[in-house]
Amino acid sequence: MPNLFKSLISRGDDDEELDLEFDLANPENDCFELPPDRRDNQVLAVWGSPSSGKTIMSVKLARYIASQKKNVILVLADMSAPPLPYVCPPSDLEAETSLGNILGAAHVDENLIKHNAILHKKNEYLTMLAMLKGENAFSYAPYTETQARELILELRKMCDYIIIDCTSNITNDALSAVSLIESDAVLRLVSCDLKSISYLNSQLPLLLDNKFNANKQYKAASNVDEFQADENIEQVVGGVSFKIPHSDEVYKQFLAGNLFGGLTEKDSKDFRKAVSKIANEVFELC
Repeated sequence: MPNLFKSLISRGDDDEELDLEFDLANPENDCFELPPDRRDNQVLAVWGSPSSGKTIMSVKLARYIASQKKNVILVLADMSAPPLPYVCPPSDLEAETSLGNILGAAHVDENLIKHNAILHKKNEYLTMLAMLKGENAFSYAPYTETQARELILELRKMCDYIIIDCTSNITNDALSAVSLIESDAVLRLVSCDLKSISYLNSQLPLLLDNKFNANKQYKAASNVDEFQADENIEQVVGGVSFKIPHSDEVYKQFLAGNLFGGLTEKDSKDFRKAVSKIANEVFELC
């Protein structure tokens, strides 16, 4: 296991531990089932297996919150395949400044974040932090978990709703790993296929440390198509809080690079309901 991940979970070992058990022979029996306390949820980390729809759900949740005229900051943490180019057209953005400028600084403060925030021309309630097209983890000075923690701490002061789109591989991504630790809630996505389940089972042992508080995790079956046995998925992962159905319209938006677009087609009705249900239950918007 990389030293980065070891350093994250070795800090504060005297903290009160949660009573977590994990049966490696039967990963479906994991104990990530307790409902989170939603009263103070402010930061939501979205995490799951590759191609499980993390960015899609992060964007759609942020769009929904903004549609309720509530300020939301969306952090797109992926530095390997920066999501911004396929999230929305460049013409929709006020300016393109990089998350790398924030994490690469010696100290993260509110002014630095504001200077590098990306505003959306069509929604005054939405702010984004993201890497830009063509950038990668080596485009800026290396950062540590210190800058990642400072970023989340400052974001808490700036906005009531923060959504962090995490990368799947938390062992090599300090921002995503810190986000899972420091967030108030985690939306954990799993697609209804064996590869996604295999990935999830391989990662769960890494999350058994008490810092990855199991009590704050919502499990969701993602991109569920009509021919898939989502009931079987529930059994494999030990029950789910949400089912997110497949939508052809959402997939078309993904291919067109316009995930902030509205959903009007009939096949998107259940998807829209799932997004609003997640936002309202996690953040208690209603």
